[in-house]
Parts: sequence; structure tokens; C-alpha cells
Amino acid sequence: MPGKKSRYTKKEDRQADHIKESEKDRGKSDEEAERIAYATVNKQKNKKKED
Repeated sequence: MPGKKSRYTKKEDRQADHIKESEKDRGKSDEEAERIAYATVNKQKNKKKED
């Protein structure tokens, strides 16, 4: 679908992938690791909006 907007930027997706891999290395399941990763990205995103 042309012109479709993503909720996350490419940079945020890369950050989430990195966090997800780190959480998986710590023994978290794929689903839990992804939840933690995007929750962290959202937290950082919202913190930037406050500044």
C-alpha cells in the first residue's frame, strides 16, 4: 500500500530489534522480548516529547 505510514521510524525499529535480541539472550520468550523492546522504545519516544 503506497504512502502507508509506520508507527515507528526505521531507527526505532532497529533499536527495538537490538533490545529484543538482548532480552532473548537473557532467556525471555520471543513474545515477551518483543513486548519489552517496544515498551522501551515507546518510553524513550514519550520522554523526547516531554523535552
